[in-house]
Amino acid sequence: MIASLQGTLSEKRLDEVVIDVHGVGYRVAISLMAQARLPPEGDPIALRIRTIVREDALDLYGFLTVAEEDLFRLLMSVSQVGPKAAMNILSGLEPGDLAKAIASGDTGRLTKLHGVGKKTAERIVLELKDKVTPLLPDKATGQTGGGPMRIERAISSRESDLVTALTSLGYKPAQAERLADKAEQSLGKDATIESLVKEALRLARG
Repeated sequence: MIASLQGTLSEKRLDEVVIDVHGVGYRVAISLMAQARLPPEGDPIALRIRTIVREDALDLYGFLTVAEEDLFRLLMSVSQVGPKAAMNILSGLEPGDLAKAIASGDTGRLTKLHGVGKKTAERIVLELKDKVTPLLPDKATGQTGGGPMRIERAISSRESDLVTALTSLGYKPAQAERLADKAEQSLGKDATIESLVKEALRLARG
């Protein structure tokens, strides 16, 4: 199984990237949180990989940090949570914030994530509450457990996450800020990053 990939970032899209490793392009699904931290196309990149084998496909899921990969693995262990649902959940909250929401039993916050209903949120809390403790942010350093962050730049707010995601998709910073403001006005402050990015792209298309 593929456990990691290191090569050149050939393409990046909203929820996936293509990594060129010695002339072979690997298509890898990623979360929006990871997408916002990707380097420009053409730059070197290293991703941790989870390989999911199905009868008709072999899918690769990529992560910039150990913590994000560990949360993906834990979410996949929850009944009725598949890889796409797990990645959608990781797209809505930073790993540390997600671990805190699960550990504290905050099902209300979890149900705000794309595709997470009340029953799913309750199952996640029930099955993972005691397992996410090692992934809770360290109070002294502010870093999430499960290994150091590969990308150490801190994102100060959800809006900056959204602007970063849009600029990484090719929009100029000023345009990305305008689209971020419009998307938040359209969907409200409780909207997830994933839904805000999609709304911003819809607004950009007119």
